[in-house]
Amino acid sequence: MANYFELYQLPVTFYPDPVLVKGKFYELSRQYHPDRFAQTGGEELANAVRMAAMNNDAYKTLRNPDATMAYILKLNSVLEDEEKYNLPPAFLMEMMDINEAISDYEAMPGNEDVRQMAVNSLNEQLELWDDATKLLVQRYDNGQTGEALLLQIKDQYFRKKYLLRIKERIDKFATPQK
Repeated sequence: MANYFELYQLPVTFYPDPVLVKGKFYELSRQYHPDRFAQTGGEELANAVRMAAMNNDAYKTLRNPDATMAYILKLNSVLEDEEKYNLPPAFLMEMMDINEAISDYEAMPGNEDVRQMAVNSLNEQLELWDDATKLLVQRYDNGQTGEALLLQIKDQYFRKKYLLRIKERIDKFATPQK
């Protein structure tokens, strides 16, 4: 697995400096642009294409906090592609109320109070997620990079994915139907 932090000469952090990321992206884009190697062909052109693609992937990943979180977890062999993860039952029970409110709203689309209750509950959960995740990420960035901490961050990663699926479901009903 390519190490985007090494490519960009940045420390491994869940929140890389966006100015440095963007600057390194443009620098490497100029350096490895395939048009610069069109005349050379062969191995040099193939390497330029590979590096340009890696640079694009690195930029896309490191400018998105959720993608960066997944990437760091994969880099540390804690997260697998398409992994099925079991969220804690207590978390799922908390989510049941939000899902029930959304189902009620789907059954009665004009009831804006029900929708707003679901939105408020979801926003509260997202704030709780953000607070908990910031503490874990801060510990990681301060040098506590052990597997136990990474597993806690992994749990937070899957919680947010779940919360975002609920948000998508609520957003379908963003405009009250008449």
